[in-house]
Amino acid sequence: MPSNFITNITCDEQPREKLLSKGKETLTHAELLGILISTGTRSKTATDLAKEILKLGKNDLNEIARFGINDYKKVNGIGEAKALTLIAAIELGSRRKLNEAVKNKILSSVNASEILIPIVADKLYEEFWILNLNRANALISFRQISEGGITGTVVDIRRIFKLALEENATSIILAHNHPSGNLSPSEADKNLTRKVKNAGEIMDIPVRDHLIISSNGYFSFADEGLM
Repeated sequence: MPSNFITNITCDEQPREKLLSKGKETLTHAELLGILISTGTRSKTATDLAKEILKLGKNDLNEIARFGINDYKKVNGIGEAKALTLIAAIELGSRRKLNEAVKNKILSSVNASEILIPIVADKLYEEFWILNLNRANALISFRQISEGGITGTVVDIRRIFKLALEENATSIILAHNHPSGNLSPSEADKNLTRKVKNAGEIMDIPVRDHLIISSNGYFSFADEGLM
């Protein structure tokens, strides 16, 4: 058995030992990913492979969260099983954030963004969602209205209010993502917001906000005085 094989086993164990002795907060991104990867190759440790993944994602965890299986497999030493482990771990992290956010009343764009960012920030295609709220500003449900391409999606205003009525919502929040990362609203975004807002006034289901979500954060129409 090659001597460097034993060395790599020892190196792959080091992040785990650090986690046990010093706590999770002390580990680097590469070390945390290395624990998930578990084992390296004959010439690279698991942490080395993690560093290559981080480099591929420009050291941006938000970018890495958008990786699919084939993106991870660009790193020599990452096969399907390791890629699936990483994807599952990142998804669990997103669901944890979402689980905490839905327990809170939605009293601001910040509250709404905490629900929406885990859902759509990392999507590769544009999606349109609504948050249905009750009289106490608590979340009843979040529903996808449509899914489109990289640059846009078609939104049926009738479907928005059909779902709101089915959920007995007393107000709604609109949201869609910009896969490009650009948070500036387009003219089409502004026009749609006006149309839905006007329809909400007629239906007595006010539209409280429209959020644009990306991996760079969010834009609130209400905060910017555009509602």
